[in-house]
Amino acid sequence: MLKGVPTLAGRNLRLLTTQAQVLVHQRGKASAVEPVEDFDQETDLLKRAKFGHTGKQLQQKIINEKKLRAPPLMNLVFANRKLSFYDTSSTPKTKEDNAKLHREQEQRNAEDVLFDMFASEETGLISMGKFLAGLKTTGIRRNDPRVRELMDNLKKVHKLNNYETGSSAETQHLNRETFKAVVAPNIVLIAKAFRQQFVIPDFTSFVKDIEDIYNRCKTNTLGKLADYIPQLARYNPDSWGLSICTIDGQRFSIGDVDVPFTLQSCSKPLTYAIALEKLGPKVVHSYVGQEPSGRNFNELVLDQNKKPHNPMINAGAILTCSLMNALVKPDMTSAEIFDYTMSWFKRLSGGEYIGFNNAVFLSEREAADRNYALGFYMRENKCFPKRTNLKEVMDFYFQCCSMETNCEAMSVIAASLANGGICPTTEEKVFRPEVIRDVLSIMHSCGTYDYSGQFAFKVGLPAKSGVSGGMMLVIPNVMGIFAWSPPLDHLGNTVRGLQFCEELVSMFNFHRYDNLKHLSNKKDPRKHRYETKGLSIVNLLFSAASGDVTALRRHRLSGMDITLADYDGRTALHLAASEGHLECVKFLLEQCHVPHNPKDRWGNLPVDEAENFGHSHVVEFLRSWAEKADQSSEECKPEAVTSKTQADEVSSSSNSSSSPGSSPGSSPGSSPGSSPCASLSTEDLLGQNSRILNDFLKLNSNFTFQEICSTSDLETSPTTSPIPTPVESGSRAGSGRSSPVPSDAGSTASAGSSIDDKTKPGL
Repeated sequence: MLKGVPTLAGRNLRLLTTQAQVLVHQRGKASAVEPVEDFDQETDLLKRAKFGHTGKQLQQKIINEKKLRAPPLMNLVFANRKLSFYDTSSTPKTKEDNAKLHREQEQRNAEDVLFDMFASEETGLISMGKFLAGLKTTGIRRNDPRVRELMDNLKKVHKLNNYETGSSAETQHLNRETFKAVVAPNIVLIAKAFRQQFVIPDFTSFVKDIEDIYNRCKTNTLGKLADYIPQLARYNPDSWGLSICTIDGQRFSIGDVDVPFTLQSCSKPLTYAIALEKLGPKVVHSYVGQEPSGRNFNELVLDQNKKPHNPMINAGAILTCSLMNALVKPDMTSAEIFDYTMSWFKRLSGGEYIGFNNAVFLSEREAADRNYALGFYMRENKCFPKRTNLKEVMDFYFQCCSMETNCEAMSVIAASLANGGICPTTEEKVFRPEVIRDVLSIMHSCGTYDYSGQFAFKVGLPAKSGVSGGMMLVIPNVMGIFAWSPPLDHLGNTVRGLQFCEELVSMFNFHRYDNLKHLSNKKDPRKHRYETKGLSIVNLLFSAASGDVTALRRHRLSGMDITLADYDGRTALHLAASEGHLECVKFLLEQCHVPHNPKDRWGNLPVDEAENFGHSHVVEFLRSWAEKADQSSEECKPEAVTSKTQADEVSSSSNSSSSPGSSPGSSPGSSPGSSPCASLSTEDLLGQNSRILNDFLKLNSNFTFQEICSTSDLETSPTTSPIPTPVESGSRAGSGRSSPVPSDAGSTASAGSSIDDKTKPGL
């Protein structure tokens, strides 16, 4: 039974020696390994195991130990693990090495964090089904080319672990090391997705809003099918598909997105882009113009220079195809130029479905009298380049219109246009940014036939429609959208597609001229949730902590709530007090009227913060302010007001009879610290305050702003005397400054008022 043990031991010894040689060679510590000590140690271990186990038991034990180790995938993807496993024994000698080491450490931390997010506490393993579902909520699909290595590694692990029949590679459970090995090649994209660093951070909420718009458009039954060729007339009028792809490759589709249809006019901006890429705008626009025609898309008309108005109408698209034949690839045959053009379309779509519908091509060619008339008309006016074969050009134009695709592929093409010519799923640069700029400019002004002007006004985005029911919408630097629904309006645009575009810009600030800074009634999916409010709180608290009174005044004037607190409940007053900024504390209390006693999550008051950090001058001010606030609140209680009203009225009447120049409600003998609410109730005081101030401004036009503000601070300044009424102001002309009064006012020629400088608030 034990005859197989030495053979097994030798095999283990060779395996250990080989692994040790590899590790030592990688760390650069030695070029060879001496296995003598390892051999003796292995022999001793086997001798001790020999007498405690039979051969089968020992063999089973080794197999069980192997299962507990990391799966064999570690060896398969070891070459790709450079970004996850690295040698920390050597110190980086250059800045580049240090930066690389930092990136690797960050990446390794991301792998661990992801594992901890999705791992089960009971088993300590991660469910890949749950992980992939979480990845999908960010907009990244399992068939995304950028996560192909992740899916391939999952299949390898599933195969090497000999999972039972019927299980899936995407539903298996992995330990930490295996998970890190699986996600290592794509960890940068995966970490970016879960950190919400894509252009649409909250993709789930955005998708819900898109679904609501989609369902509202689905009930639209207007429009009719195109019937100039039989294939278009056979479409189901209830078909309605919508697909979205952002510039970061976030995907969402709903409805009939896999139903194939022909490109028709949606191919025109793509062939125009190829011509611009190969020939440049100077050559292309020497043959075709850039202006909206203002006429029907297939009308026999040229501009004043005897050129087609733009590449988006039939005449301009036919001439663009002639440039492809005669100038871009003049040495190619008709079949080769068709394959060449289709390869560009496939690169833009990231390998999505791009095919060809021969039946539609034959029908297009049979019903092409108007297009042939356009071709002959342009040839008569010498619009085509030299050596142009009109028959080949017309066939190529019909072939481009008969290319077949679906919503999924077209959304990626639209996203490539939104991304400056770079496909978001393959990250391949297909067109130069200058080419995309020119293409989108033409689409913006000429993309929806005779509806282009209204579409630019209502939607404000580049778009291109086709008679097959397609609508390609490009939101530059954000996303591409493709909507498909066969029913058309009288201008040849898809009815549901137009409704979707208009409702989209009414909900989100995607219109080209939407004000992103001040428009509050529209959503901006590009911003993180609570980003604006969070940044405002941070700026407010930072201003208070740094003692910047100017910044605090700016926040106050902008209408911001100065009492906002952070996660710990700490307000601007907490920060200003803890840093010892007395001016900020005074501004917050005197001008902003914030509460003087807010508590943070630990129950600390601003005065406690100032005391803890040794700012005695702030402590003294806060305590005195608290005493005044308590005293004022006691005096303003209803009981106190009622008890003092009668005595004050008696005192006021006696004083007014003894001194005619005195105003009611204020006696010469009254202390400067008496409360204004002692003579008037709070409601009467607030109402009378505004009336008196308006009359006061009419009679005293030469008062300064500071003086007017000091007289209006009745509520907050306990030392302010009541404002004189207009009738009494004439009797006090001798004390203070005078002001002329209009002759038709029916009062004295001048009026004055004296204001104590001590009552002026600091501005």
